[in-house]
Amino acid sequence: MTPILSVEQLRVIFERRSGAHVAVDRISFAMNPGEVVALVGESGSGKTATALAIMGLLPDGGHIGPGSAVRLDGQDLLAMPERKLRDLRGRRIAMVFQEPAAALNPVMRVGDQVAEVAIVHHTDDRRGARQRAMAMLERVGLPNAAALYDAYPHELSGGMRQRVMLAAALLLEPALVIADEPTSALDVTVQAQVLRLLLELQRESGTGVLLITHDLGVVAETCERAMVMQAGRIVESASVDDLFHAPKHEYTRELLEAMPRLRKRA
Repeated sequence: MTPILSVEQLRVIFERRSGAHVAVDRISFAMNPGEVVALVGESGSGKTATALAIMGLLPDGGHIGPGSAVRLDGQDLLAMPERKLRDLRGRRIAMVFQEPAAALNPVMRVGDQVAEVAIVHHTDDRRGARQRAMAMLERVGLPNAAALYDAYPHELSGGMRQRVMLAAALLLEPALVIADEPTSALDVTVQAQVLRLLLELQRESGTGVLLITHDLGVVAETCERAMVMQAGRIVESASVDDLFHAPKHEYTRELLEAMPRLRKRA
């Protein structure tokens, strides 16, 4: 099977006043079409830097080191001009950001932000894009989508905003969605609802999902395979069953030991 995503020797460097900081240190991995894979590790391990590098969205001061390659459908994203890369974002690869309140435009109606994906990629006219967006808002479980279409982000709860982000990311059924800590700002009940929704949509569309998280409980519930990241490097990659029952790296064992557990009283 040809991988949908192939990352080879990826190195991400941030320039600071104190000097260069290597956030991602020559990592390599691949994902098959429709696969749900976790990239797990503590804050600062390089997970989000990896996602932003794949998307071509590194902030100012960040750059990708020589010898790196990121291929989507066999096409090297790092060698693409920005114009062609913009055409792929939303259509073949999309991202759900960690904090929807920051990712959504506060002065733009949420429905228009979802519809904009179809308009930018010329898949629909404005009327068709509105209809497609409204159907997607209903599909992600938002009640009364017609009224919510004209709402602004601040009028929605955190869980509703995250559903809007999922609707925008999955509108054109891309081959790959990168979900960066999509439930970290939500309470436990809403977390479960959003994760269940993400997996339902993934199964319906066949989209691959790279789930970035620090929560091994989420990994156990949602993923087939996991990669453990520490200090910019992938230190272990295994099926979820193997990772939980026979971890090989000391850092993986430490993460598992740090998980909260219910204990019977003596």
